[in-house]
Order: sequence, then structure tokens, then C-alpha cells
Amino acid sequence: MTSHHVDIQVVPDPETTAPQLLGALYDRLHLVLVQQRIEDIGASFPGYSTAPRTLGTVLRLHGSEATLLRLLQEDWLKGLRDHVRLTGINPVPEGVPQRTVHRRQFKTNVERLRRRRMRRQGETEQQAQQAIPQTVERRPNLPYLHLRSRSTGQPFCLFVALGPLAATPTPGKFNSHGLSSTSTVPWF
Repeated sequence: MTSHHVDIQVVPDPETTAPQLLGALYDRLHLVLVQQRIEDIGASFPGYSTAPRTLGTVLRLHGSEATLLRLLQEDWLKGLRDHVRLTGINPVPEGVPQRTVHRRQFKTNVERLRRRRMRRQGETEQQAQQAIPQTVERRPNLPYLHLRSRSTGQPFCLFVALGPLAATPTPGKFNSHGLSSTSTVPWF
């Protein structure tokens, strides 16, 4: 149940940009959600915008008061304390709309898709080029976090998309990034 929320604002300095700090903060959140096996905390970004493409400077966490309190008692913000400002745990305002905040994955790199096809289908480069034209490449226009995979160490972009506004909440579980394509969070 997402009856409460806490806002964590990143505070950039001359050496570190807001997107870099938000990525570091989100990486720490992901780690603590995995370690503690927490599935009832959702994340949102009040400053979300596609024009200009940004997630803003605030990460809003949604959950029950007890779950948020348990999360904040963990030492997961260690090393970031000078770069973040936390609000207290507050109840969600009455009557606010709900929406899903979820990850959107794109198969964007044509060269990678062709190499994969060549490897899996045993095709030549020319056959793969015919099967996968350059026009397949899509450039997403969604805000994203630049993260690093904990399992492979590879950098990746976690694109964040919003579902339509809804009048009533849809309860459920959130993934280890605090996102869900079915469970809603209050949007305000």
C-alpha cells in the first residue's frame, strides 16, 4: 500500500551533475531493495518531463509508513548524505491521481541486433543487413537513468515511462528498481 511517501532531492555541485547524482542514488536504492527483498516500495520522479528529457532532481519513494521507515533506517545513503536532502515520511495527499511508473526497454542498436542475428542464425553480415535494415533503429524520447549492471558490470540506460493517469490505485508488487507496469503510485 502506497499510503505514504518520502522525497529525496539530489543537490548537485560543480563536480557532479544532478543526473549523475540521481543515477548514483537510484543505484543505491536498487541495491537495498534487492538485499532486503523489498517489493512494496514504488518510485516516481515528480520532475519527469519528455521535453526537455529529464527525470528532475527528486526521487519520490512510495509505500506504507512502516516500510519507508524500515528503508530509511538502513545505511544505504552512506557516501551520498552531502548530496541529498530528505523530507520526512508524509501521508499522500487526498484525491491525487495514480499512475504506473515503469521501465521501457528498446532494441535500439542496429549493429548489435545484426551481430546477434549473425550469431544465432549463422548468417553472413550481408544477410543480417538485409534482414535488419537501418530503419529498424529507434531513438527513444524518454528520460533515463545511466546505471551499471550489478551482475555484468555493463553500463545501461534505464528508460522510465509513465502509464496513463487513473482515479483509483492498483495495488501490487514493485520490481527491484521500485518500478511496475501494473502497480500504481500516487502522482503529484
